[in-house]
Amino acid sequence: MDLNTAYHSTAPTMVDFNATVTSAPSYFFGSRTKCVHETFAVQSDAGPVSVVDNVALAPRVPVSPGDRVEVCGEMVHDPGKLPLVHWTHHDPAGKHPDGFIQFRGRRYA
Repeated sequence: MDLNTAYHSTAPTMVDFNATVTSAPSYFFGSRTKCVHETFAVQSDAGPVSVVDNVALAPRVPVSPGDRVEVCGEMVHDPGKLPLVHWTHHDPAGKHPDGFIQFRGRRYA
């Protein structure tokens, strides 16, 4: 689905887009997944987006504000919050489409 359409949709949708990083990464422990996640904000052509990456499944992405990235994952919406893209990594079970973060010629998946 087109990023602009997905940005304004309420249904979870696979997206692939380029963006500029707007915040330094921070880390948290996922209560549901029981894994460490990396999160950072980006500015896409459609608007601001939060990116969440499970670093138990993919390496940390050493981004800084101003860096350009390509993000492929599942966009979901939580009312009152920025759209969020997760599943930016491979699925070891093979049941979900794989995602990735591309940064400086390296694919983090």
